Amino acid sequence: MNASRIALVTGANQGLGRALAEGLAARMSPDDLVLLTGRSHQRVTDAAREVAQLPGTRSRVEGRVLDVTDTDAITRLADDLRTRHGGVDVVISNAVTRLLPEESQAERADECIDVSNTATHAILRAFGPILRPGGRLLVVASSLGTLGHLDPRLHHLFDGATLDQVEYAVESWRSAIHHKTAEEAGWPRWLNVPSKVAQVAAVRAVAAERRERDLATGTLVASVCPGMVDTATSRPWFSDFSQAQSPSEAARVILDLVFAEQVDPALYGELVRFGAALPWHGGAPMTEQDRLIKP
Repeated sequence: MNASRIALVTGANQGLGRALAEGLAARMSPDDLVLLTGRSHQRVTDAAREVAQLPGTRSRVEGRVLDVTDTDAITRLADDLRTRHGGVDVVISNAVTRLLPEESQAERADECIDVSNTATHAILRAFGPILRPGGRLLVVASSLGTLGHLDPRLHHLFDGATLDQVEYAVESWRSAIHHKTAEEAGWPRWLNVPSKVAQVAAVRAVAAERRERDLATGTLVASVCPGMVDTATSRPWFSDFSQAQSPSEAARVILDLVFAEQVDPALYGELVRFGAALPWHGGAPMTEQDRLIKP
């Protein structure tokens, strides 16, 4: 087995994903490899070259085209990493759909669900089995991913659910949007809440099955909330960016989790924000006004 470490970041062309790739490349070793992925061949190639040329970069950096909505492509990449390198050490699932406040949430639902949820399920299924002992599998979510942000009628769909059950709940939500029955069933119009709750629930489902052996080998599976980050994706949604972090600042906290010498059992499988676990049952359903000001 190759002794070098392999790290992978999805949605890494720009913003937080790019900062995560830069931080990994700066903190890993010359024999290690950071895979910077995105949908556009040109943007991936340019970003990987630029990160590789940064003064602080220590590891090798390569670009890989990966459209996370293509679940077969996710599986193929995982198979390739297993064949070539014997597994993977760091996976950060970060891809996100850029939505604007004035756009119809329902019209963008399929794209949002495919990128944030279907892709998350595929990444957990494909990369979980090839994560080497001591590895890190992190899904970038949001503080909106706690169960309390959903209508109580929907809690049973995600609380204590298996990954298959989470996937079924997501597809039921998608179907309700298409049939215009989502609101009467309790689903909020704002896609970001169910999407993030489902991401966190999916991570919790996988972590529940792996917990004992992962903690024994210092392996971490968790979702992470970076807090408010000043990016092109988030900027249209907030009226005040005075407290926002730069992508590099937000990445640093996540990378501290990646490079921690020991795994804190209290963080395993949880939604982690600034080094602490957010209560899964916390939060409250949001109003339309809340969505424009809450990180």
